Amino acid sequence: MTPELTYLAYSIVLLFVIIMIQASAGIRQNGGLVMANNRDNLPPPNTFSARAKRNVDNMRENLWLFAPGILIAAIVDLSNQWTILGAQIFFFARVAHSIAYLAGWPFIRPLFWFAGVIGCALIYLTLFGILV
Repeated sequence: MTPELTYLAYSIVLLFVIIMIQASAGIRQNGGLVMANNRDNLPPPNTFSARAKRNVDNMRENLWLFAPGILIAAIVDLSNQWTILGAQIFFFARVAHSIAYLAGWPFIRPLFWFAGVIGCALIYLTLFGILV
């Protein structure tokens, strides 16, 4: 497995972890029995539960940018310092982004998001032959 595919797998594990954090927040707020039911009449989420959901949604959206680039690189057998660096930047930026999002840190969270976008850009610039 290439390093890029390894970072894609790490990113999926990160998504799983933050989904579990979101689920735990819902259980903490509403109780396990309520969350195991149909959830038709849930109260509005508290601040942390809402933040955890937005964090999961944001990670899912960003995986749509990252995963295809990694998979295309694997299919065309392209792995170099740029694709590896892009995958590393994406993954570690997403870890930092999730921590900042869940902690509610203002101003720094968008910087981590942008770093992840830069990681994706490195991958796509390499795929298009701009970075070699």
